[in-house]
Order: sequence, then structure tokens, then C-alpha cells
Amino acid sequence: MTAPGDTPREEFRKQLHELADWVADFRENIESLRVAPGEKPGAIRAQLPAQAPEEGESFEKILNDVNRVIVPGMVHWSHPMFLGYFGWTSTAPGILGEILTAPLNVNAMTWRTCPAATELETVVIDWLRQWVGLSDEFDGVIYDTASVGITHALAVAREEAAPATRKFGLTDRDLPRLRIYTSDQAHSSAEKAAIALGLGEENVIRIPSDDQFRIDANSLGQSIAKDRQNGLQPMAVVATVGTTSTGSVDPVRDIGNLCREAKIWLHIDAAYGGGFAMVPDYEWVRKGWELADSIVINPHKTVFVPLDFSVLYVRDLERLRRVFSLVPEYLRGDTVDAEKNYMDYGIQLGRRFRALKAWVIWRSLGREGIVARLREQIRMANLFAGWIKSDDRFELAAPVSMGVICFRFVGDAAPSPRGHMAARGRAVSIDELDKLNSEIVEQINASGRAYLTQTKLRGQTVMRIGLGNVLTTEDHLRKAWELIRDAAEAL
Repeated sequence: MTAPGDTPREEFRKQLHELADWVADFRENIESLRVAPGEKPGAIRAQLPAQAPEEGESFEKILNDVNRVIVPGMVHWSHPMFLGYFGWTSTAPGILGEILTAPLNVNAMTWRTCPAATELETVVIDWLRQWVGLSDEFDGVIYDTASVGITHALAVAREEAAPATRKFGLTDRDLPRLRIYTSDQAHSSAEKAAIALGLGEENVIRIPSDDQFRIDANSLGQSIAKDRQNGLQPMAVVATVGTTSTGSVDPVRDIGNLCREAKIWLHIDAAYGGGFAMVPDYEWVRKGWELADSIVINPHKTVFVPLDFSVLYVRDLERLRRVFSLVPEYLRGDTVDAEKNYMDYGIQLGRRFRALKAWVIWRSLGREGIVARLREQIRMANLFAGWIKSDDRFELAAPVSMGVICFRFVGDAAPSPRGHMAARGRAVSIDELDKLNSEIVEQINASGRAYLTQTKLRGQTVMRIGLGNVLTTEDHLRKAWELIRDAAEAL
């Protein structure tokens, strides 16, 4: 009896060639697909067997089912008409990088378990640091997402605010409640981190933002002072460079000076906006970064690395290692004290070789190629904003920032190009306009021809476009604008 093993070599080679053709065809023909599926929940599951197979199935059959069930059931984030969230960073070099990483399949937990993975991670982290203008006081570690990065950063902030928490925890120590402050426009990852760290989501204080959706530094200072007077302990401030809804940038230098004076941790969530610091015209986004204790940047949002790839930078990275380093006996032989062991810088023990795909992409595009693509996103965002300004049925809902445009149908009853009244000749209430804006987005998304998102600003529903896909051109943006106007007119 022949022992079971891997796929025979020649068959595997044939499958690889088939897959290469499939990937190239998918990429070439993606524009012909619906951006989002039209099926109801459960429709995809209904097409799949309820029980796993007892015997192995052929790759051909599996690939056929990918085409039949999976591809039609996806939201295609890489589609050029996907304009939701922050666009997407799928590129040909990114796909090649992922393909290279899969067969290597190493665990990058320590230097000894894969020296190349450890040292390449150190190199690409430093490349990005230099590109965005961070000083060499900062060193970093690659995680999957910014939500994980902020949790680790705030764990260090917690240790500095309440020493020995790593050893004894928070209970039965007569500690004051620890507080985190962030904008009312900031990401919910601050609350999730507070939940995970035992601080409690109610101790994340949301500070009002100004008319440009940036945190109000005066209100922040007052909130910190008030908490101190009431016996609470300010622990950290989370400033945002590129908020999720509008792409707004907090006044980081003012916040940093306040944190220095108050002796509390400053974390900068630059998950989206950090990459734009590479663009000469956008170097202003990094003002105040020198005052930070930690900064997170997501290359899978703006530096063209496929999901997932997020870098947390910490001033004096040893502070992070002191909180998380723990070497059990079964790993002691695989650690080398003189070398960096990335398992010491977070909760994860097993770690993917994420650095390889970034290395492939960044070498393929170069800094100039990345900057050119970011500039094109900025150009197209401003172009779209100009179209909004030229149509009095619509208005910008926030300043255009980087690749994000927030806008609103206002139905001012002015005649449309086709002779209809945008508001059907009558006044409409704010609630009706909110519903109309939401319905425009839903109708477009249901059509499968494009994909937008919506958000709330100052209590009003607005439409939102996020650019980032290298396949999205000005022609695609024009098609989206036509879809939006037609949907508004029809509704």
C-alpha cells in the first residue's frame, strides 16, 4: 500500500498553471462582474454541501465551484467600481507576493525559526518608517490590523499608568479608573481595546470635533482636567490621521503638547492617512508625530500591500517587549537573545511571513510609483468634488481629504438636466433627505454596477466614496457620478 502523500508533482505543476491562468483571467475580466451579489442571505450556503466530503475531490471540481458559487457571491473589493470604505490595494505585484508567501509557509515567531522572515520584517518596517518621515527613535512590529495594533499600544500605556499590571492585573489594587480620550469621529477600535484590556468601554471618552471633523483640543484639555479633579486617571489620547468617515486629520501637535504636559500616552491612528505622508504635498499630515508614543499605519489601506498588513511603531520598542515577552521552556532553545524575536512584541506566538509580500510590492512599485498612485487618488477625489459643486442638487458634507469624498443629495427643487424636479417640486424634510441619501446608496449597491458606503455626519446621512484601487480610472468615477445622479432623480 502506498503511503498517502502530497499531490503528485506533475499534477501539481498542471494545477499551478491552471491557477495562474485563472488569476490572470479574473483580473482581466473583473470589470464584467457585478460589484456585489444580489442574492439574499443564505443563498450561497444553500449551494454548498452541509457535510464535508469523505473522499478527496479534484482541483478541477473545486475550481469550478469557485467560479459557480464563490465568485458570484462576493463583494469584489478589487473591482474598479468598488468605491466604498478606503478603496482597495490589490495589485499585480501584491498577488505575486501572496503566491510566493504561501508555499514557504514559515512561522516567523523567532529569529531562529526563520531568520529571513525576522530580518526582512525589520527591513520593511524601517523602509516604511523612512518613507513617512518617522525618526529612528521609533521601531515597529507587523500585525494584521490597526485594531490589534492599538490594543498592544494601549497595553503599554496601561502598564505605564498602572505599573505591574502585567504581573498582578487590575483587580484588588485600589487603582483609579483609567481613561482614554479620542474624537467623536475616531474608529471604534479604541472601545474594543478598552474592553479587551479590562478598562471598560465607558472609560473611552469621545471628545467633540470641530467644523472640519477634527478633535477639539480645548475640549480635550478640559475633559482631562475634569477627570483628574474627580479622581480619575487619564491614561492615553488617541489622535487620528485620516478618520474613517471623512479622512479628517486631528491637530496632532496641539494634542501632543497637551499629552506631554499631562504626562499621558499619545497614540496616533494613522491607519489610513499615514501612507499619504509620503506625498510631498501631504507632509503636513505628520506634524506632531515626533511627540507620539505610538503610531499605527496600515499599508493595506494606502501603501498597496494586500490585506492584512498593519505596522505599529513605538518610541523605544523595548517598552512593548517588556509588556509581552514571555518565553516558555519549549521555546527556549529556539530563542537567540542577541536577535529580535517578534513573538516577544505581542500576544501572537505563530506569525505569518507578511513582510515578504510588502518587500515584493514595494520593490516592484518603488517610492515614486507609490507616490504617483497616491497623487492620482487625490486628483480624482478633487475632480469628483468639483462635479458635486457644479450640481446644486448636491453638496459636499465635509472637506475633501486625501481619497475620501463625503457628499449629500439636498433636493433643492432645481430643474435637473432631464427637466425633472429633483425634489418633485416640494420641500423635503431632513429625515426625508436622510432616507433619500440612504436609498441612493442602497439602490446603486443593489444594482451591482458600483459600490458606495454611507455614514452619519452631524446627525445627517451622507454618501461616501473612498478611492484607492489602482484599477479605478477617471472614466469609472464618471460612471459612478452618473449612477448617483440617475438614482437621485429616480427617487
